[in-house]
Amino acid sequence: MTTLSLRALNRALLDRQFLLARTDRPPLDVIGRLVALQAQEPNWPYVGLWSRIDGFTQADLTALVEDRKVVRSTLLRSTQHLVTADDFRRLRPLVQPVLDRTAGSSYFTRNRVTGHGTGLDAAALVTEGLALLGGRTLPRRELARQLAERHPGHDGRILAGEVELRTPLVHDPATGSWGSWGNRSAISVTPADAWLGRPMAPTGDGDAAKELIRRHLAAFGPAGVKDVQAWCGLTRLGGVVAEMGAELRRYSGPGGGELFDLADAELPDPETPAPVRLLPAFDNVLLAHADRTRIIGDEDRTLVMPGAAQVRPTFLVDGRVRGTWSLVAGTLRLAPFGPLRATDRAALEEEAHRLVPFVGGTAVAEDRPATT
Repeated sequence: MTTLSLRALNRALLDRQFLLARTDRPPLDVIGRLVALQAQEPNWPYVGLWSRIDGFTQADLTALVEDRKVVRSTLLRSTQHLVTADDFRRLRPLVQPVLDRTAGSSYFTRNRVTGHGTGLDAAALVTEGLALLGGRTLPRRELARQLAERHPGHDGRILAGEVELRTPLVHDPATGSWGSWGNRSAISVTPADAWLGRPMAPTGDGDAAKELIRRHLAAFGPAGVKDVQAWCGLTRLGGVVAEMGAELRRYSGPGGGELFDLADAELPDPETPAPVRLLPAFDNVLLAHADRTRIIGDEDRTLVMPGAAQVRPTFLVDGRVRGTWSLVAGTLRLAPFGPLRATDRAALEEEAHRLVPFVGGTAVAEDRPATT
């Protein structure tokens, strides 16, 4: 097998993520290629698309959400994602076991148990939640209030959260698209089949897992089985990969592990220059692999992922994470992990000044000197 260097994997990832060069493809096509954009904060996917699409505007994506071609909902790894409506219909049933596993954690189950040792039934809770929604859009906090009213002694917010995990609900455009910064809690939800006007895809499609693997490789490959599993939350995919046989090409990774790729996928020249890019919090390239060293060094991971489920906005220099950024009182603040070459610093500042008006800022500043 051909052995791929860390740089070769880096350039392949950037190429497939439209980070070696911005694309002129329509946003709907790009979202489909990326499969799903993590979206705990509704604004962040917009920044991710700005970094990948030439001439992208907020209105481009908001229109897709309002037209119900793109939805925001709980999906991969039990977290909020932005995904095309067609992909959501197919992927949500496939990853539902992951969401059920999360909903079965003690955080949710102990809230359904009363002091007398009796508890609410999970299936009955979902039925009740859907009945309260009645096929219409309802603020999540109102759903929580009504569930708490019917079940004194139980936290309605946790009950509503469990309903959202166990059955597909989508966020309405007013609370799930571009808006003020901050992790907005005033989300409104609608049953997915009512919002989309069609049911979820059948759950028994035996080829669904294979298609998910193909989609991951097209967006993030070459990758190992553990990488795919870390990205989607599913387990035991090794057997599925083995069944795919000759349709996959096999490589050896920098550490000797086996990697897979689509047989017809091309790899860019590892020496291809990589431009400076500013990425949003929770960007795909940081979360799509179990081994993330192709994009960020292990020594820097805690600076980006300090705990409490945080993944800070970052910037890439020569294809790798070299610092974080933040938007504070209208100023986009750059925080390099170490000194940067003067040419890299100039390119970073230029890209930051291009992003500032998009995110509603007015200035760029550095948190510390960053020249050699």
